[in-house]
Amino acid sequence: MQIQDLPYADPGVPDIRSGPRFLFWLGRSQLGGQVKSLLWGLLHHLGIAGLPLGTGIAVQAVVDRDGGRLALAGGLLAVLGAAIAIGDVMLHRTAVTNWITAAARVQQLLSRKTAELGSVLTRRVAAGEVVAVSTGDVEKIGWFVEALSRFAAGAVALVVICVGLTVYQPALGVVVAVGVPVLALAVLPLLPRATRRADVQREKAGKATELASDTVAGLRVLRGIGGEDLFLGRYRAASQEVRKAAVHSARMWALISAVQVVLPGALLIVVVAYGTRLALDGRITVGELVTVYSAVALTYHPLRNFEEIAMAYSFSRPSAKRAARVLALTRTTTATAAGGEERAATGDLYDPLTGLLAPAGRFTAVVCGDPDVAGRLADRLGGHPAEPGADHTSVLLGGVPLDELPLESARTAVLVQDKDPVLLSGTLRDLLDVPSSGAVPAADALTAAQCDDVLDALAQASVDTGGDPMRTRITERGRSLSGGQRQRLALARSLVADPEVLVLDEPTSAVDAHTESRVAAGVRELRKARTTVVLASSPLLLDRADRVVLVHEGQAVAVGTHRELLATEPRYRAVVTRETDEELATAVGLADELEALEGETA
Repeated sequence: MQIQDLPYADPGVPDIRSGPRFLFWLGRSQLGGQVKSLLWGLLHHLGIAGLPLGTGIAVQAVVDRDGGRLALAGGLLAVLGAAIAIGDVMLHRTAVTNWITAAARVQQLLSRKTAELGSVLTRRVAAGEVVAVSTGDVEKIGWFVEALSRFAAGAVALVVICVGLTVYQPALGVVVAVGVPVLALAVLPLLPRATRRADVQREKAGKATELASDTVAGLRVLRGIGGEDLFLGRYRAASQEVRKAAVHSARMWALISAVQVVLPGALLIVVVAYGTRLALDGRITVGELVTVYSAVALTYHPLRNFEEIAMAYSFSRPSAKRAARVLALTRTTTATAAGGEERAATGDLYDPLTGLLAPAGRFTAVVCGDPDVAGRLADRLGGHPAEPGADHTSVLLGGVPLDELPLESARTAVLVQDKDPVLLSGTLRDLLDVPSSGAVPAADALTAAQCDDVLDALAQASVDTGGDPMRTRITERGRSLSGGQRQRLALARSLVADPEVLVLDEPTSAVDAHTESRVAAGVRELRKARTTVVLASSPLLLDRADRVVLVHEGQAVAVGTHRELLATEPRYRAVVTRETDEELATAVGLADELEALEGETA
């Protein structure tokens, strides 16, 4: 896989049983790139390992005054220099390619999972954690994949050096063959502590990122209540904790680096001292001593790869674990339909868990006393289990469980608009250019959502587009618009999509009563032949619905029109009219008395 071939047509099915298994799967998926990097790394390291031989031959040729051997040594050094240069360039090229393609594979997997889970993702994983996984963690995982082939090349080079020196000069070669493995493994006792410190640093950094993300998202509210200084103080404290953890972790890695410098130096001193004695005794030549000395000195370079791979694995293992945890999240726990057959996605929408029924082609309003309960119910109606460990009984559409439909079919059939919709940056035309049935023009959707004032504002802002609001750019998340304007543009986008079932969670909570009434009428008129479910508690919306369902304590307990429920259901009246607990208790008591009197009369 080359960088120019990205993105992957299919990033594959990852092994998400654990962080190390996920890393192993990534390496195995890029076996071709790893082999290329390994071969170029071997050329580079073995070229370096051959330098002492050429140097030793040259020194001995000078001592012996042998011009032919000196020329041979010069030619050998030139060839080794070319091998080192070519190997180094190509090793860097292939290693970076492995890094980028591994990171791209992980990002594609995360993007695919995000598209599969939708808004449920941030209910199961904090938004800051998702950002950290898709940025910093992806980089660390790519680093390990890149370092793996370099480490393998360095390890093979060390084995070749030890074996070669043992054959070339057994007396000194044995010392080197014993000492090099000790140097390579000397840092192992320090790694667990370094890994723990790195994990602490990563955990604190994730919390700081989450705090920063939440602060930016709620900045307008913070300014309204004057809470900027409070949250700034919290972030400063969190960032200081990250700094302290980073320094604490860096000290351990500095110790590991020091060990990697001191021990090779100690081995070099031992080899020189012992080799000098052997040379004085006439057991080895000066050229052989120079060759062994140079080889030991050059082992420092491949030994650095042992430190790098230890550091890369220590940082990437928790990152891979977090990535695997996100990728392990599933849309459903129900098996897909037998044989993968295409099944019809039309008819009544029914939730067996709450007993909520939304008849096909009708405008159904749902009233919940708790906004959080309403949000989780909206997710369920869209085919998403709201919480891990919760009841995953699937919602039925026309008697077919949404869990058993292919994801594309389920998303086409049921569209859920969250209470806090996100507007992506781009022009208004781009915003409304969404997969749709084609039956609802953008102009009709904007009219139904009462977006005239939004279009006027965009037209005034589009100085360089000739006053065309459809060509006006909307800033990131629609921050240049008011909350009500963002809600109505998001509603228009949902209406353009024209799904079989449209679920709206508080679609008019940020607009005034007059606009809310017109929006309700426009949505009802535009979707008269479609199934629409609105979770709301506004009387203006509820009065436009064909039927209203009251969900109390997780169960649908009453069904009727808005006016019928106001007259007969105290719990409904308490939510819609905001009655106090005392008023509700009195109303319930009166209702019970009336029911008892009617029973006695009967």
